[in-house]
Amino acid sequence: MSEPNPDSMPEAALFTDGACSGNPGPGGWAYILRRLPEGDEEVQYGGDPATTNNRMELMAVIEGIRALSQPTRLALYSDSQYVLKGLSEWMDGWKRRGWKRPRNQPVLNVELWKELDKAREIHDITTHWVRGHNDHPENERCDRLAVQARDEAARGG
Repeated sequence: MSEPNPDSMPEAALFTDGACSGNPGPGGWAYILRRLPEGDEEVQYGGDPATTNNRMELMAVIEGIRALSQPTRLALYSDSQYVLKGLSEWMDGWKRRGWKRPRNQPVLNVELWKELDKAREIHDITTHWVRGHNDHPENERCDRLAVQARDEAARGG
């Protein structure tokens, strides 16, 4: 597949967060997808009764990207160093090593990382770290929705 041409792509901002009680335990994810420049928003959240925090952080990003209908120049905002470093620093090395971490350890959540790797072939994704629980409006909103989804998942909803 050819590299995405960012100059001809629509733009969007994706804000994500995940939450988990216990690790593993019930978890939730949430995203806000804002299409630019018009600012139209799509907000979604979901949960899993038995998961990990890292899986929920990844699912928030994956679900947000799945909502894109065409190749997009996407600015991803997350408080998860795991997600951001995975996308921007670690993934290419994992792929070169056959989806292994250093010392031949398997990559955790590899099926989710592979899905994000496919998304990188379609979309031009830039990553931006936001400090969690620091009054960032979209991060706080995603956090509340992820916690709501986690609580619903814990109750079997």
